Amino acid sequence: MEFVTGLEDRKVKTLEELEREESVGTEVTVEGMVHSIRDMGEISFVILRSRDGLLQTVIQAGSEKEVLSEIREGQAVRVTGTVFKEERAPHGIEIHLANARILSKPEEPMPIAIDKWKLPTSLEANLNRRAIALRNVRERAKFRIQEGICRGFREFMTSQGFTEIHTPKIGAKSAEGGANLFKLQYFHRPAVLAQSPQFYKQMMVGVFDRVFETGPVFRAEKHNTKRHLNEYTSLDFEMGFIDSFMDICKMETAMLQYVVELLKKDYAKEVTLLKIELPNVEKIPFVRFDEAKRLIAEKYDRQIRSPHDLEPEEEALIGEYFKSEYGADFVFVTHYPSKKRPFYAMDDPENKEFTLSFDLLFRGLEITTGGQRIHDYETLLKKIAEKGMDIEGMEDYLDCFKYGMPPHGGLGIGLERLTMKMIGEDNVREACLFPRDMTRLKP
Repeated sequence: MEFVTGLEDRKVKTLEELEREESVGTEVTVEGMVHSIRDMGEISFVILRSRDGLLQTVIQAGSEKEVLSEIREGQAVRVTGTVFKEERAPHGIEIHLANARILSKPEEPMPIAIDKWKLPTSLEANLNRRAIALRNVRERAKFRIQEGICRGFREFMTSQGFTEIHTPKIGAKSAEGGANLFKLQYFHRPAVLAQSPQFYKQMMVGVFDRVFETGPVFRAEKHNTKRHLNEYTSLDFEMGFIDSFMDICKMETAMLQYVVELLKKDYAKEVTLLKIELPNVEKIPFVRFDEAKRLIAEKYDRQIRSPHDLEPEEEALIGEYFKSEYGADFVFVTHYPSKKRPFYAMDDPENKEFTLSFDLLFRGLEITTGGQRIHDYETLLKKIAEKGMDIEGMEDYLDCFKYGMPPHGGLGIGLERLTMKMIGEDNVREACLFPRDMTRLKP
């Protein structure tokens, strides 16, 4: 009887192993996709693309041309050769090829010049050929950064005693209310796609005290802007036994500090490749909503048009102001008006026109909404009534408050927006693998 016993050492080397080991002068086997070929006559350069990056290989005069001449762009290959030091090559090494085994052949030539530093296509063309366009190393690096953000979020939350949860994305009623819902039929019953995991993560505070989730959320908003998606990834956490909503702000600040350090350490190649200026997260200023409005109106001679919310231009100006005055890339805007916050947001006991809530702006764009929640059952029912809402469909959510809940709060972070600002792009679609907006349902 034969058994599978787990992973075994492979003879095929990764680029990371070649960089780490004393490999110069040794014969190695590597594999990857043929990214580009430069034929210089007596010598040809074959650039291989693997998960670790680009590796330069060389076909010299006198090599086994009958094998190596079969190599074409887009092929998957496994090659063998000797490692040489070459400062001009990516990662400072190259492999002089002795032979190659072609593992698969493309049916058609590449439709996009993926070997260019910047893709010579429009964003629409990029998105239409997304799976091919992402083979460009610069495009791919954006999503390595996004992976680092998710990984940092997960690692930090776990280190702080949070339990990871996974909540349903099909429900009977929205947590937020309103009309921006995707409605569907669920076995002949009406249902909606989740706008957020809000109800469920609050319910789970009564179970685990601290919970977090990374998952998709859906907003049927008819926006066609550079900052909106109809499906995006939300990084959520909720924590119990808080003293104030500032505990949430402190937790997010510490999480961002962890993420930035992780990007510096484990994603340095991508940070360098994309020329990313990592943000300053040593300390984050905070300002009340009404004070922020006043500051921007006075500083930039701007009339306040929307008293209950921040306009995109105001967010940008707040970011500009705090960057110039305090060198801050982030700023917490706190105490949003009750009229613009959901029913579960706790009112400020000193002025019930405002809530104990906040947004976090990153370089002039809102990436986080959070705050302290109402944890008292009767207060929650009163707030629902004040907003003219119906409790139908929310019975299970409200039930957990009947039986006691700790003071708690939490937040949701838009992953694509955070990534977009981190990598210095100005369109959120650049930070989404396969965007879903008003007009795009494929690929």
